[in-house]
Amino acid sequence: METVLPFDEKTEDALGILFEQFWVLRSDDPAAYHLIREREHSLKRYLSEKFGFDLIIHQHFIKLEKIPVDPKSWMGIQEFTEPMDYAVFCCALAFSERRSVDEQFLLSDLTEDVQEMYPGEFPLDWTNFQHRKSLVRALKKLMELKLIKAVDGEIDLFAASEEEEVLYEVTVYARYFMRSYPEDLFRYETIEEILVSEWSRQQDERRKRVYRKLMFSPIVYRESEDDPDFAYIRNFRNRLRDDLEEHTPFRLEVYKNAALLIMPERKQRYTLYPDQRGISDISLQIAAWIRLEKERFQADERGEIRITYSEAEQLIADVKGENGHGWSKQYRESSAAQVTEEWLQLLGDWELAYMEPETDLIVLQSGLGRMIGVYPKDYVKEEGSA
Repeated sequence: METVLPFDEKTEDALGILFEQFWVLRSDDPAAYHLIREREHSLKRYLSEKFGFDLIIHQHFIKLEKIPVDPKSWMGIQEFTEPMDYAVFCCALAFSERRSVDEQFLLSDLTEDVQEMYPGEFPLDWTNFQHRKSLVRALKKLMELKLIKAVDGEIDLFAASEEEEVLYEVTVYARYFMRSYPEDLFRYETIEEILVSEWSRQQDERRKRVYRKLMFSPIVYRESEDDPDFAYIRNFRNRLRDDLEEHTPFRLEVYKNAALLIMPERKQRYTLYPDQRGISDISLQIAAWIRLEKERFQADERGEIRITYSEAEQLIADVKGENGHGWSKQYRESSAAQVTEEWLQLLGDWELAYMEPETDLIVLQSGLGRMIGVYPKDYVKEEGSA
């Protein structure tokens, strides 16, 4: 008979580790590995019942198979800059999966195989600097994930010359990076087909969709008047709130057109908005300015505000004129255009704004107004203060 430990604070910590990390390697973090292993049954039950997720326990690692409802750009590999990086990465992954654990191979062996497998419209040419840089990015990610390790040589030197050689070794994790699928992967032609197959094996689909959206999305917006996922959140808000507060450090807030999880007390383990970057502090000041300037920035029935790019730049300039004395040197010396670009990138990443394709207008979403920031009352305004 299995022993199920109560869902205590340590189990909550273990759940946070699983959501924040791709996987937990026993050799790298034995404390986290054992923490999760000790609470395996409690975690498996909760993750299966609420999210429909599989928790894989292996003697060398632990991995939570996290599948989102709607894939977002920020869920990709941020170090990759173009589609070629992903294709090269997958080819290199296929190469490593065919090798035995601890088997060593040369970079030249891998580059030859990757060239043969590469599915792009044009063949890879290692005399091309951009192609070499793409391979460097892919192999660095493979090493970061501990799928391969360098025994001798530096991959960065390959960017300068295709003649450089590196000796690698395959690790025990190489064959476990890819998740298993209900059907042969070659039977799927689109991302949508893969996502549909995920739900074909789930019961209580609506509940699991809602839990995934709330946990993975900065904010869940109501997409239409009859949005069934948002209707579920509104109808069962009390039940959802009680359950999430019992099992996670988050608190659920539900508004007319948006729902989000907030954390009353910041915990370093979680990726949160605002983060520690200066642009996040500036964003909070901008949100406060917009709230004060209601006549200038009028929201529609969904709580969205549409502005042009030039209006965004003017908004930044106005906030800088009032609050810039407290900004870091980087942003004090940056132009309004430079700050605007970084600010819009931040809002896009956190689903607080998007560009409307039909009008080329910037749409500031209702979630932005939920988070504002001002200087403390006892803040002393000094020229050049950071």
